[in-house]
Amino acid sequence: MTKKIFFTLCFGIISFILKAQNGVITGRVTNLLTNKALSGVTVLVSGTTTGTTTDSTGNYQIKGLKTGFYNLEFSLVGYVKKITYDLQVTNATAAVNDIALEDDNKQLGEVRISASSQRDKTLESPVSLHTIGSTEIKRNPGGNRDISRAIQSLPGVSAPVGFRNDIIIRGGSPNENRFYIDGIEIPNINHFATQGASGGPAGLINIDFIKEVDFYSGAFPADRGNALSSVFEFKLKDGPTDKNHETFTLGSSDLAATFETPIGNKTTFISSYRYSYIQDFFKLIGLPVLPSYQDFQFKLKTKFDAKNELTFIGVGALDRFNLNYAAGTTEENRYELQTIPINSQNDYTFGATYKHYRSNGYSLLVLSRNYLDNHAYKNIDNDPAKGRSLDYSSIEAENKVRFENISSTNGYRLNLGVGAETSNYSTNTFNLLPFGSNIYASKLNFVRYNFFGQLSKSYFDEKLSLSAGLRADGNTYTAHMNDPLKTFSPRFSAAYNLTNQLSINFNTGIYYQLPSYTVLGYRDSTGVLVNQKVEYISSKQVVLGLEYRTLKNTRFTLEGFYKYYQKYPLERILGDTIPLANLGADFGVVGNQPVVKLGDGRSYGVELFAQQRLNKGFYGLFALTLFRSEFQDKNGNYVQSSWNNRYILSMTAGKILKRNWEVGAKLRLTGGSPYTPDNLAASSLISNYNLEPRAIPDYNLLNSKTLTSFYQADIRVDKKYYFKKYTLNLYLDIQNLSNNQYQLQDNLVPDRDTNGNLQPLPGDPSRFKTKFLKNTGGNILPSLGIIVAL
Repeated sequence: MTKKIFFTLCFGIISFILKAQNGVITGRVTNLLTNKALSGVTVLVSGTTTGTTTDSTGNYQIKGLKTGFYNLEFSLVGYVKKITYDLQVTNATAAVNDIALEDDNKQLGEVRISASSQRDKTLESPVSLHTIGSTEIKRNPGGNRDISRAIQSLPGVSAPVGFRNDIIIRGGSPNENRFYIDGIEIPNINHFATQGASGGPAGLINIDFIKEVDFYSGAFPADRGNALSSVFEFKLKDGPTDKNHETFTLGSSDLAATFETPIGNKTTFISSYRYSYIQDFFKLIGLPVLPSYQDFQFKLKTKFDAKNELTFIGVGALDRFNLNYAAGTTEENRYELQTIPINSQNDYTFGATYKHYRSNGYSLLVLSRNYLDNHAYKNIDNDPAKGRSLDYSSIEAENKVRFENISSTNGYRLNLGVGAETSNYSTNTFNLLPFGSNIYASKLNFVRYNFFGQLSKSYFDEKLSLSAGLRADGNTYTAHMNDPLKTFSPRFSAAYNLTNQLSINFNTGIYYQLPSYTVLGYRDSTGVLVNQKVEYISSKQVVLGLEYRTLKNTRFTLEGFYKYYQKYPLERILGDTIPLANLGADFGVVGNQPVVKLGDGRSYGVELFAQQRLNKGFYGLFALTLFRSEFQDKNGNYVQSSWNNRYILSMTAGKILKRNWEVGAKLRLTGGSPYTPDNLAASSLISNYNLEPRAIPDYNLLNSKTLTSFYQADIRVDKKYYFKKYTLNLYLDIQNLSNNQYQLQDNLVPDRDTNGNLQPLPGDPSRFKTKFLKNTGGNILPSLGIIVAL
């Protein structure tokens, strides 16, 4: 009996060891521009002698790997060496890693491995470009698998306090960012989006879809327009070609399911659905707000042959924001119930891309449609019998087409393209406000168009790289916007390799962005379009940087930047005038007010960044940004913007330990945000409070006050179990581990008696007594999660 038990245990241990070394990495290597299969490519597991070469069809396979994370190095004479980081190898499924290599004219006779050949930057954007992989996003401490939070580890990205995902880059407004999924533009990447901006409390893109993300904080290529602060390129993975795969994620706030399957020999499909139950948790603990969301995503790709492929993608969300009137009657709860409206949003983007490869490049045709249906309402005193103080509905819809032709001849890379889209906007707005209510209906239908070109080449054995681009945009909204010469936007990049490891990089350009539909579609009570004098907002930018790379997957960059804004709208809000550039980091709608005039702004600073990609189980990020952001006020004077945090420090590090444990930590430190103090005289008027039960800012003192500095420490612990047919990942993600109570602007509220009635100001019955309600945030927020991948 004892021997039987002994041999059973030995057999189990041997079986476990065999299973633990049954991992496989497979994939195909092609030419970046032509999609031609590359044979003879050396594929090496970094730090080992394990590897293989691609066959005549460009395919490769590495077997017998232990479970865990690996970097793969790809090299071939005449091509830029490429490294794929953080590939997870399991026993259940093969890790698929298809890559495309770029021509490298300097490697004529041998493969020369150098730090400079491991190219993250592009010829068009040698500065202000950072790439983050899906594994980095998933393991980001405090990120909770949300890309909007993960990018807060990168330079130039402000970390807004609270639970919102506002994307604030280099002191720019949250409405200055653009997002693309496999080349298809989507309006927003967050649930409960602020219409006219880009924020929201939770990301809507399923991280299980993402292969990697390119983040441009400047130096935008010519084929990407309508952006002033950043461009995000989400690159999705393809579905499997071998068998079905499923991933189920149970988190603290939602449940997600992802399904991947081959359809025949040429088509793959991947889809996901996510459902939140955070509203039940909020209700259980007595919070006054009850947010809930659902989202879906899919990608269908067909490779007809080696030269033709078609991709369909879709992403959408259903968001509901309700109030919990049964929440406790604390002053904090009363304030939120008084000021927050009930809101619902439905949005989607569907698109298709057709790519045709040729002997020297490829052509790309992109068709897409995006749609937003936004509703919000608020009853006076939350009492339906008293009528509505807010009743808002709006629809935005765009139908887009873009054609690009990318070719390479004699070392010159040329990208030429055109684009067009129909823009449709409608709203019914009823909003009772002090100093003039906002009541109007509006519809807009106009056409937008653009054309662009970019030429790039490397010289002197690829020591010097130059790229020049041109772009122009126009639309039929007004006659003066229907002149593309007014938006003629040149851009120029240069990079010079001082050594194999050190390079100096430069970019300058002029970028244009159309004001939001909420601005363009505003009408007065007579139905007249009020804001027809607005123009494209422009930003002239200059970036100069140094980059130093090592052979240990480490990268250092130092960049200085300057952005000069022109023609930024200043709007009439609550009886005063402020720059639109200061708005966008709150729920609701921004921009639906009359534009009084156009003003200028500027943002400038320096960034230091260090990135350690996975090396011997360690990875890390260090980002420090020192900057200043200012916009002209109503008097033409430069004052600090709402995003002028002055300094941003982010440090992220992690270690993969033995027995499949992983631990990571992140520390963020930012200067306090500027804010505008309250106008006590206007806010205390009962007539004003009945229309707007919150403080009215004193815009004569625009952003004259500053909050205290903000810091937050996050930690994440993962434990993975690799079984024969599935992988189990348990994680604990804790935001604000130190329980730091950070400062927010205090809320001005009425002083009430014990029965909850407003107390009038002695001697002035038209006003009520006021007091400030302390406003802080920063509770510990733990998240437990389970991920099962089949």
